Amino acid sequence: MNSLIVVIAEHADGQIRPITYELVACARRLQRLQPADIRIVVLSDPVETLAETLSQKTGLPVDAIRVPHLTGYHGDVYRSVLAKFLKDLQPRYVCTAHTSQGLDFAPGLAIRLGAACITGVEAVTEINGDICFTRRICGGKLVADMVTDHPQRVLSILPGSFSADASEAVEPGAVFCKTATSTTPVRSISRGILRSSVKASGIMEADVIVAAGRGVGDKDNLELIFRMAALFSGSAVAGSRIVCDMGWLDYAQQVGVTGFTVQPSLYIACGISGAIQHVSGMRASGFIVAINSDPNAAIFNVSDVCIVEDMLTFIPLFIETAQHQ
Repeated sequence: MNSLIVVIAEHADGQIRPITYELVACARRLQRLQPADIRIVVLSDPVETLAETLSQKTGLPVDAIRVPHLTGYHGDVYRSVLAKFLKDLQPRYVCTAHTSQGLDFAPGLAIRLGAACITGVEAVTEINGDICFTRRICGGKLVADMVTDHPQRVLSILPGSFSADASEAVEPGAVFCKTATSTTPVRSISRGILRSSVKASGIMEADVIVAAGRGVGDKDNLELIFRMAALFSGSAVAGSRIVCDMGWLDYAQQVGVTGFTVQPSLYIACGISGAIQHVSGMRASGFIVAINSDPNAAIFNVSDVCIVEDMLTFIPLFIETAQHQ
């Protein structure tokens, strides 16, 4: 097994997604703990522009794999092409994004490589000489430090866990262009991507977000959420996936892995359990307040202020107090 860390770049619409640079930050953290070379792999057709962008911003060597007719993401293609390419490289670590794309191909890639697979990694540490990967389990209520003695590991890194370096590299890395020889999907054919008409309304620009979870109990109770948000200037109302799936809020207001990632100065989570899919979309907020009747709610693990109370009891009292100030 080579002392090599490979980052699988994620891109869409001809642009490198920000999570890719967070993966590079994770790789550099691994490199400090266990010296190794880092290189980036990017798949597309065309692929040269994407590779040049990565080399210039990171200063790392980039393997640009042109996959004929691959204009967007395709799970079968990623798994087959990457498995063939990485078997030759034999990297110690493969860093992928804990996104809908990464979660689609990473486990299958690990099986093809015969590697261990650890998903949802939030931190990398060294304990007693072992490299430990921190992730949440039991619906986010517990934090586990995981160790594997397998020589090769495929990791999916949770968005927002590692801070990307905003500065460009002094010198660009080398770009190595290759063409995949076998790209035909075995089980599926991509028909393209249908773009949703939904856009992030005000939640991306809001300084304060009041978010509702399943704990609101009923759609009518959302009135309390809107009243609470109205107490703050520059505020917006958001929701967890279940609230949006039930049609109580628009998908333009959804926060999380399958919604939008937000970074307001203040995030107030009302009746939100704290599933990692939601937390990954708001954990970078400046200050987080959580209201939940469950003292063991996972949302409290990332909150600055934890209020153990039924939100239907607390919010009316909070509104009344604020209005009399």
